[in-house]
Amino acid sequence: MTTPRRALVTGAASGIGEACTRRLAADGVHGVAVDYDADGLRVLAGLENVEPVVADLGDLDGLTALPSDVDILVNNAGVQQVAPIEQFPPERFGYILRLMLESPFRLTRQTLPYMYGRGWGRVVNISSVHGLRASPFKAAYVAAKHGLEGLSKVVALEGAAHGVTSNCVNPAYVRTPLVTAQLADQAATHGLTEAEVLDKVLLELVAVKRLIEPAEVAELVALLCGPASASLTGSSLVLDGGWTAR
Repeated sequence: MTTPRRALVTGAASGIGEACTRRLAADGVHGVAVDYDADGLRVLAGLENVEPVVADLGDLDGLTALPSDVDILVNNAGVQQVAPIEQFPPERFGYILRLMLESPFRLTRQTLPYMYGRGWGRVVNISSVHGLRASPFKAAYVAAKHGLEGLSKVVALEGAAHGVTSNCVNPAYVRTPLVTAQLADQAATHGLTEAEVLDKVLLELVAVKRLIEPAEVAELVALLCGPASASLTGSSLVLDGGWTAR
């Protein structure tokens, strides 16, 4: 009997992380669902092959307590801050890069030896269209996602000889708490209503005028972790409604 794959998914208490955990579980993957939101993780507690783990991914020294014996790593956890650069809090900039770039580096660093030993592994980085394009007022988020793109490609090159692939998934705006929370910030910054922000700011450059559902992102993650992904590495899978076609 084949031992089930094991996946560590960060930011798993809601949105894309929750959807990825559920989708991989449906494929028989045992999930280690990591988030600082203990209440949010309870929605996954009833799934038979999901292990909720409460952890603050911004605490870099604490990351060593997380399991390293995983076949799949989904770096998803993230936050947003909307402000002009001259008003952007430096401590918040540092935290966002710590959470969204250095934490994925450290988790990848400590899980790769196990993957190398098994001769198989998948690193999936939930990037963003903002890993490929910039937007005003999102200096830290854009910087972190651009860095994650580069990190992912380096892992792809180093891991290829060991059966490990590394890819980014790049959605535009997804219907998640992170997107919902920034509507008010964007409204204040642009002097618009939240409805106007959705139409005139978030979806302005998107040809397909709708928010993406988390389950759509999870399907791409499942593809990257499935049997057809052996030669799919170092790539950015764009799910942006035509944003980058411009």
